[in-house]
Amino acid sequence: MTAPDQDELDALRDVVRRLLAKEWGPDQRNALLAGDDGPSRALRERLGRELGLYGLAVPAEYGGAGCGFAELAIVLEELGRTLADPLYLSTAVIGVTALRLSANEELRRAWLPRIADGSVTVALACTETTAAFEPETPRTRAVPAGGEWRVTGEKQIVAGGAEAGLLLVSAATPTGELVLLAVEPGSEHVTVVPTPALDLTRPLATVTMTQAPAQVVAAGREANDLLSVLLDHAAAGLACEQVGGAAHALETTTAWVREREQFGVPIGGFQAVQFACVDMLLDVEAARSAAAYAVAALDAVAADDAADDAGDDDAGDAAVACAVAKAVCSESFVRVTGQMIQLHGGIAYTWEHEAHLYFKRARSAAELFGNADHHREQVLVRMGVRP
Repeated sequence: MTAPDQDELDALRDVVRRLLAKEWGPDQRNALLAGDDGPSRALRERLGRELGLYGLAVPAEYGGAGCGFAELAIVLEELGRTLADPLYLSTAVIGVTALRLSANEELRRAWLPRIADGSVTVALACTETTAAFEPETPRTRAVPAGGEWRVTGEKQIVAGGAEAGLLLVSAATPTGELVLLAVEPGSEHVTVVPTPALDLTRPLATVTMTQAPAQVVAAGREANDLLSVLLDHAAAGLACEQVGGAAHALETTTAWVREREQFGVPIGGFQAVQFACVDMLLDVEAARSAAAYAVAALDAVAADDAADDAGDDDAGDAAVACAVAKAVCSESFVRVTGQMIQLHGGIAYTWEHEAHLYFKRARSAAELFGNADHHREQVLVRMGVRP
């Protein structure tokens, strides 16, 4: 993997932004809100099969482009700007990372080419309660049965679970070790039920498994390490989405206050409104900086791995950077979208305006894969300040 050229990154951003401007507007988004996922599937078809964006991080030998996180971050940010295709994070980032780092070559050959061409999506199922985010202490049980495993349990808040063709499930073995399993939904052993969610643009599901056949992605210490890496990538990827959403909220709000008049003058001329817009800008830039550092840290670890020169210090720095990014971007996105609603006035409280969609995305994304307090705790743990 070589370092990306800035001109290439700019060209990638331009391609994705142009596609989304053409293929994902209010009509398509309203169809999704009404329960019609046809436009979403059509968009994924173009992103995956036509443009190959789902295979950006898939190694070339499996049909992908072999890119790093910097390229993924561009796509995630643009998708976050438009609230489009939330399955990209769970598939192109989490799913690809899990399979790429797995020692199971059979799984890699079976699934990575299908991810690269956009024919299958992946969902990470590691949360078992809405009360706390504790992915490393699963009550879901897995036992070996002949040449495969059988897994029984329930996972909640599975982003993209209803559409996924492959589930990555964390479970405990009879000896208490962690195991990460690949489970195919669609059989009588797996039930996937859509979950009512605040953010209608990111479908959630509850997955119930009863003696479901499964294949091992990683087990024991390797599973603990891999799940930690997956959650770091999930945090960084979600942070990139949050940056895109916050940037869009800032742009639309500043455009609005230039046009909306009160007492015969644009409201953007009022000092209080200007101060609010400056606060929004500061939040967006803080989020952008935090996300960029996490992306750079992950790519640095990947570069070291490619050179067989990986060290615990680099991995530790990346884990801290990802936790900081998720905490900073979550809170920034919530504040920015809150100001978006305030500065738009009464129109922002209507269903027809997009402001409520961005605020709901901000609130729900702030909790997904752990909230800001959880990630601050992770920073302290990984820096050795707290056991």
